[in-house]
Amino acid sequence: MIAVPEKYALAVGSPTPITSELQHEEYLAVLDELASKDHPTRDEEKYAEVLMALIEAYEEEHHSVPDASPVDVLRALMEAHDLRQKDLAAIFGSESIVSEVLHRKRDLNKAHIEKLSKRFHLSPAVFF
Repeated sequence: MIAVPEKYALAVGSPTPITSELQHEEYLAVLDELASKDHPTRDEEKYAEVLMALIEAYEEEHHSVPDASPVDVLRALMEAHDLRQKDLAAIFGSESIVSEVLHRKRDLNKAHIEKLSKRFHLSPAVFF
């Protein structure tokens, strides 16, 4: 068994597959605490790896998000924020460019992605 300081071991006990949202949140909290350490021990790193694997398995099964194209993501964001093409003209330069992107006649470029990620407070990765 991995020798992990008691405060981590007591927080979640011996890690087991996650079966509830509460357990998921507990594992995330412990993982966050371990990740915030400046100099974790090798045992703490191993413990964090086990927690990460269990968290990823749970999230894949219960929180998975289907792959979506950048345009699908943009359309969903527009709908969620009740936006129309004209509302994004400043980001794209014109309504016609917004239209071309939404109709897949033009790809999002780096500048568009940067501005969209700032506008919606998202990682640029969601647009790739």
